[in-house]
This record gives sequence, structure tokens and C-alpha cells, in this order.
Amino acid sequence: MPWYYYVSYFFGGAFLANTLPHLISGISGRKFQSPFAKPPGQGLSSSTVNVLWGMFNLAIAYVLICRVGSFSLQNAGHVLALGIGMTLMSVMLARTFGRFHGGL
Repeated sequence: MPWYYYVSYFFGGAFLANTLPHLISGISGRKFQSPFAKPPGQGLSSSTVNVLWGMFNLAIAYVLICRVGSFSLQNAGHVLALGIGMTLMSVMLARTFGRFHGGL
């Protein structure tokens, strides 16, 4: 399997992790930081913007995971690449959003 499939799965995991805070906040009806706020990434965007941003991230994750190569949950390398991408993005998001929501 080509190396760039693993890179795709890594970034797919990162986009999948970024889906969660935006989609959950948006569905819950809460404002949350997004790239479209003022200032970007610090101000709050509406719940609708966050749902749309979360769904966009989910679509990118789908393309990177399901349409590149043949991702298999039974392949440890595939799962490891995805998991590392999700973990690194999740830690980065926790530290970034933690500044605004009291967690670090």
C-alpha cells in the first residue's frame, strides 16, 4: 500500500476529530468558536454555522478515509494512522478551546 494512503488516513482522523466539537455544539444550539467568527477561531459563531462547519469537516474526513485506498478497520496500520491523526488533533483542540472554556 502506498505511503500516501496512511497520510490520507492521518488527516482524515484529524478532520474527523474536528467534526465533533462543532457538530455537538451546533446541534446543542450553542455558539462556539469557528474560523468564520471575528476574530477567527476566537469569536463565537452561531450554532447553524457550527453545524455546517462540522458537516464540512465530516465530508472531508469521509473523502480522506473512505475514498482513498481501501481503509479497513481490521488493518492495524490504517487504524493507527487514523488514531494518531485523531489524537493529535483532539489534544490540539483541547488546548485551543480550553483557553476559552476553562480547561487546560
